[in-house]
Amino acid sequence: MRLTVLRHGPTAWNRQRRLQGRRDVPLDAPGRAYVSGLRLPVRLAALPCFSSPLARAIETAELLRWTQPEIEPRLTEMDWGRFEGRTLDTLRRSLGAAMAENEARGLDFRPDGGESPRDVVERLSSLFESWRRAPADRAVITHKGVRRAMLAMATGWDMRTKPPIRLRDDEALLLDLDLHGGCGVVGVTSLS
Repeated sequence: MRLTVLRHGPTAWNRQRRLQGRRDVPLDAPGRAYVSGLRLPVRLAALPCFSSPLARAIETAELLRWTQPEIEPRLTEMDWGRFEGRTLDTLRRSLGAAMAENEARGLDFRPDGGESPRDVVERLSSLFESWRRAPADRAVITHKGVRRAMLAMATGWDMRTKPPIRLRDDEALLLDLDLHGGCGVVGVTSLS
């Protein structure tokens, strides 16, 4: 089965480079205009859509003409704990070597009071297993951290190096899930 995974549209916090995590920051006016300008392929528009429960993802789905996306809590963004609302630059300056050591852990990076990318992979594994019981192609609206976790699952990337595929915000990640637990990258498709 094929998953077409899109990131939500931009928010004011994205422009400020602030970590949103679980904060329910909505799309702003430029974000809504950006999403409205994306071109959704006809084949993709016909798929059932699953969305993170956060407003920025739901609104993205609705602007892309999925009027009633199915809300899936396991697609919510990584919990950045006490790091939410701050920028990576600020955290790196204030935490210094401790932040560098934490980031070097890759999949096991853990924000203070938050969850690791490995935790995200575990909840996605549970989701993918449930989808394998009812195989069908799906569109997914989620977040940058969740897409990165999916990329790690599909490629074996440990997040200690640059990603094997650089995903732009206007690109959909195409993944194939097989019925035996495998997950692989098929490619990337542009929506602009």
